[in-house]
Amino acid sequence: MAITEELSALRDDTLAAIAAAETTAALEEVRVAVLGKAGSLTGYLRSMGQVPKEERAAVGKAVNEARVAVEEALGARKATLDAAELDAAMDAAAVDVTLPGRVQQRGTRHLINGIIDEISEIFLGLGYSVAEGPEVETDYYNFEALNAPADHPSRSMQDTFYVLDRSGDAARVRGESEVLLRTQTSGVQVHAMEDQELPIYVIAPGKVYRRDVADPSHLPQFHQIEGLVVDEGITFADLKGTLDYLCKQIFGPERKTRFRAHYFPFTEPSAEVDVSCGICHGEGCRMCKGTGWLEILGCGMVDPNVLGMSGIDPERYSGFAFGMGVERIACLKYNVPDLRMLLEGDMRFLRQF
Repeated sequence: MAITEELSALRDDTLAAIAAAETTAALEEVRVAVLGKAGSLTGYLRSMGQVPKEERAAVGKAVNEARVAVEEALGARKATLDAAELDAAMDAAAVDVTLPGRVQQRGTRHLINGIIDEISEIFLGLGYSVAEGPEVETDYYNFEALNAPADHPSRSMQDTFYVLDRSGDAARVRGESEVLLRTQTSGVQVHAMEDQELPIYVIAPGKVYRRDVADPSHLPQFHQIEGLVVDEGITFADLKGTLDYLCKQIFGPERKTRFRAHYFPFTEPSAEVDVSCGICHGEGCRMCKGTGWLEILGCGMVDPNVLGMSGIDPERYSGFAFGMGVERIACLKYNVPDLRMLLEGDMRFLRQF
């Protein structure tokens, strides 16, 4: 068979294979087999030097005509297959606009933040302001300025996280004052007494840290809200009235409060505040351990020593202070049995609030 006849047959077979290709991948296989580096038509181009001179022109023309015909057929078929595959992909990814839309679930404030906001709003309505302070505090502001020096027995009630320096010793500022993660937000009250003009009516919400093992009633990190009032003529009656109003605003107007004598190093006299149980209404149940009362916070009149250490004349001014755990308030208000449930991130639990 003459070379020109071979080329004609190769062209016809290739055009038939191109027309039969159902996908762009199959079409690419045809192209590589014919026009690739080792392709059949490419082989004829490389062997032109072996063709007799008298036949070289005719063979070269036939090779070029075959190559042009194959390339045009490949281009046309590829355009057709690309369009078909694009239509198929669009059909597969099509969205049925007649289907009902998916409602985006709206987020809400976490229960802990919600309780902080609620209590803050109550005190803002009473004319208080919100004060903030550092979570990494000094021993002076966390203990000493609150009438609890290094040898005071109240220190044993709070296991403290101390900050260490590079040598592994306790980090210190102001010479001998150690650095720690605050165990209470009471240090903010000291900053307020040092920095603000009298009278002072502030609350101090924030995180605090203690070396407690997490259990149903304890967490190593939790939130407190502490309050401080310093003014002329402040009495324990003002403290009782304020906290009774707070309890009724949080838990409901039917709830009762009672004050029990207690001890805190920075207040004198001091008291624990209980609210009547919302489950049994004071009759006694498992929630209140049969007493009819639930402990919610501690309070007292600011010790004159604390006022004096902050440069306030205790002969002229008096005040009261109180502090509550936000997680405990949340659990008591919504009857949550375990503080850890507030931190587990279980949306089935959190969506209830």
